[in-house]
Amino acid sequence: MSIESFDQLDVWKEGHQLVLSVYRNVQKLPADEKFGLISQMRRASVSVPANIAEGFKRRGQADKVPFYNMAQGSLEEVRYYFILCRDLGFRVEFDTLVDQATRVARLLQGLINAVEKRTH
Repeated sequence: MSIESFDQLDVWKEGHQLVLSVYRNVQKLPADEKFGLISQMRRASVSVPANIAEGFKRRGQADKVPFYNMAQGSLEEVRYYFILCRDLGFRVEFDTLVDQATRVARLLQGLINAVEKRTH
């Protein structure tokens, strides 16, 4: 079975689930973080599956990898925000969020490796 759309990719599905978890968890943050941490966490988390989707549609294999790398960068940014929330004592599901981010990171690296193999 060939994959014809980004939303068929396991990495995109996991990334999307991470976004949903982030949106649920930021509701628990203090209201004064609305334009700070909440906004940053939402933006960075949405960037992960969005860059996967954009990279998927690129025609050349080599054109895909930069978008997947941007997704990796955004994912690391999100992981930092989880650490910050924990260290500030905010009530977020830290372990669950980190586990989800780790799954996405592993799948994303696998996708990049597969694309790079096809490029060479």
